[in-house]
Amino acid sequence: MPTIYLVGRSQRDYAAAALAQAPDRAVVTITAEKRSEPQNRKLWAMLHDVAKAKPEGRQWTEDTWKSAFMQSLGHQVQFAEGLDGSGPFPIGFRSSKLSVAQMRDLIEVIYEYGTRHGVEWREAKRAGWLGSDQ
Repeated sequence: MPTIYLVGRSQRDYAAAALAQAPDRAVVTITAEKRSEPQNRKLWAMLHDVAKAKPEGRQWTEDTWKSAFMQSLGHQVQFAEGLDGSGPFPIGFRSSKLSVAQMRDLIEVIYEYGTRHGVEWREAKRAGWLGSDQ
């Protein structure tokens, strides 16, 4: 079965026809659109700005900041013990699985936190947004 992006009436009609012709026991999954590449670039540029600013004295990596922000939005963040006894490491926080709307919320929570803690935002240019705040 093909992947169909529902962006208009004709795609919805095509999807309905594909469903009508689907074999018994076929599996259909409908999901929200995944985050965009521009959103991903913006996320990592923002995480760089936050890590560089070291809010509240936190000297965290960009990955650690991402985990903290995702956890603040209720996304599952889990930890596993390292093989070499070096301590726990985060697992289960894949931003690549976020929808466009979830990624928008993540970006907003990072802006709110960073602005509240005096982060100097330079992400727009580095992310290729050329000054846009979106």
